[in-house]
Amino acid sequence: MEKKPEATEPHNVDEETEGGPVKTFLEHLEDLRWMLLKSLVAITIGMLFCFVAGNRLVAFLSWPLEHARKITPIRAELPVLLGTNIIGRLPHSLLPITPDGTNQVPGLTNHSSVSTNHYGSLRLMPVLIGTNWLLAAQPEVAEVMETSRNVPILKNYTPLGGVMVALKLAIYGGLIVAAPFVFYFVGSFVLPALKIKEKKVLYQAVSFGSVLFFMGVAFCYFVLAGMALTATVQFSQWLGFSADEWRAEEYITFMLRFMLGMGLGFELPVVVLTLVKIGLIEYQTLVRFRAYAVVGNLVIAAFATPSADPFTMFLMAIPLQILYEVSVIIAGYWERRDRQRAAEEAAADGRQVPN
Repeated sequence: MEKKPEATEPHNVDEETEGGPVKTFLEHLEDLRWMLLKSLVAITIGMLFCFVAGNRLVAFLSWPLEHARKITPIRAELPVLLGTNIIGRLPHSLLPITPDGTNQVPGLTNHSSVSTNHYGSLRLMPVLIGTNWLLAAQPEVAEVMETSRNVPILKNYTPLGGVMVALKLAIYGGLIVAAPFVFYFVGSFVLPALKIKEKKVLYQAVSFGSVLFFMGVAFCYFVLAGMALTATVQFSQWLGFSADEWRAEEYITFMLRFMLGMGLGFELPVVVLTLVKIGLIEYQTLVRFRAYAVVGNLVIAAFATPSADPFTMFLMAIPLQILYEVSVIIAGYWERRDRQRAAEEAAADGRQVPN
């Protein structure tokens, strides 16, 4: 007598609606070990790549500073030399103007006039006039005129300054380069234990979050960085401090942390909309807590801003608040869509949907 085929086993349905195949604790521990090992290898390779390409990364990160120099007005100054040392700078506007339209420099040994377009520097030299020795300013027109810009140049002032810059480029750059691979390895470890619906939400969140992360990095690189650099230098000059030169190590750290913080800040819609999708937060809650969101975004910007100055903090908080408002709009659209679907289903079944 032939045996009838058995019905579909329940555990197959569970695998579709619940999690994946059940594993022992040691098997999960082995999967975790391999996930950590592969992530560490990806980060190490990314760090080595960024360390080798350090000069190109420095040129890449210096672009916002060069762009700020192009859009920032230049203030011409004459360096005042004593021997081989620059003891100060004298703006052209402070030089007295003669009736013929040229600058007359006080203390010139020959009392001659030189056009401001030909000034290269002023050198202080001892001059004997009668029985007295005086210190006179002698123009040197053969040298190239130096300029003082509102955005400084980058320099290393310590023997290990270049090494520290390369190490920070390797650490931050390696994390950014290896991030997609780390997300993939972590997802491969977590996904088998999720339900099919949860996997779909996670795929959407990761894809949308990756796009927003790189949008935040690009927005910081092309828009915010130049504005923040120019504003901080002008604020320093308003306080009376010179801002002609910066430490390269501090600038590179500023740019890397600023870009990374802005990229993570752009993940706000992913977090908010994911909480809405799984039912932990409703649209009315987002609207009611809008004022608290403003304070929260300022706190996030204060911690994520590398320079801790108020102007940069507000520059970072403004797009975060805009992203929150976009999340509120999307959550409202989802709620209206769900209500419309529920009304259509109720109308088809002859039921009445409560308001």
